[in-house]
Amino acid sequence: MQISHGAVAAGFEDVLDLFESFLAEDPNYSAQLSAYHGGVRVVGLTGGPGMAADSVTGAYSCSKGVAAMVIALLVQKNVLDLDRPVAFYWPEFGVHGKDRLLVREALSHQAGLPGIEGGFGLAEFTTAGAAARLASARPVWQPGRQFGYHALTIGILMEELCRRTSGESLQDLYDRRIRIPYGVDFFLGLPDEEEHRYRDVLYTAEPDQPWLDPLSLDGLNSNSPVSTIMELPNIRSVRAAGMSAAGGVGSADGLAHLYAAATTGADNSEPFLGEDTVRRMSTEQVWGLDRSSGLDNAFAVVFMKPHPSRNFGSHRAFGHEGANAALGFADPAYSLGFGYIPQRAEDGRTPGRAHRLAAAVRRSAAALA
Repeated sequence: MQISHGAVAAGFEDVLDLFESFLAEDPNYSAQLSAYHGGVRVVGLTGGPGMAADSVTGAYSCSKGVAAMVIALLVQKNVLDLDRPVAFYWPEFGVHGKDRLLVREALSHQAGLPGIEGGFGLAEFTTAGAAARLASARPVWQPGRQFGYHALTIGILMEELCRRTSGESLQDLYDRRIRIPYGVDFFLGLPDEEEHRYRDVLYTAEPDQPWLDPLSLDGLNSNSPVSTIMELPNIRSVRAAGMSAAGGVGSADGLAHLYAAATTGADNSEPFLGEDTVRRMSTEQVWGLDRSSGLDNAFAVVFMKPHPSRNFGSHRAFGHEGANAALGFADPAYSLGFGYIPQRAEDGRTPGRAHRLAAAVRRSAAALA
């Protein structure tokens, strides 16, 4: 008897079996899973006590991948050139050796600005004031020479580049050009009328964490007045503002639908990104030891790229994982859009449930080819 709610298309039964096994192993496990193949939804599953099919919850850094779709549209329209210096669009940025930093470098975590001394207030992140403070900051490494994850500040960079080139906020442009016309169930700014659908992200606070030096690279990367980044989407003001680095909320189907709508088209629509734009945005820019985290990482323009420790797709895949192990990506090699969101934070990267489910979806798609 099926434990989960929803269904899979013929050929994707192994995905259902794997999802069901997770539910059987842990009675507290709650999650949503969705996948599109060739623009058609082939997996739509929800299970566990905490999530319904129409629930939305925090997806943390999956928000970066969602916001990057707006950057991709600006690139596609030739409004934003990845090979121009950031300072061409944002002259105030070009101080302290940042004048030659290219847009593609800044948006692949090479700016040397993982945070600023003193940090940002929660209400600041989506404002031009935060961008002005970041622009005037001195980088902590030579820009363009190393990379390190900009956990929150890459959102400020994306949002200000959007303001400077389009005259609109990234959140407004996302709503107007992507979320509303394509019916994407993922929000960069959760409206009041959708608030009843929100389910808190559950996580285990670790009380005995060692002191985090706020002036260390890890401390700069945290750079917000919360005890843990895990709090962020559970704060109403954060999810209402929709900070593009970590404040987005939505459903797994919202993530999968977005990536499908961008790359293959979904629901009989044409893809909103052309193949050349997908190539330019998804080409790997950096790989190796991350200066901020000390872990191995790989990035395209904003998007994460697969690598052995985060092996979510083929070499052509691109997407983003969140701090709770949520995962959204497109894999053009298999014509896939994928979304997974657990309610309780769990282990991510290659051994995690999201990556095992992603492998099962890819295997099923490959068998149908």
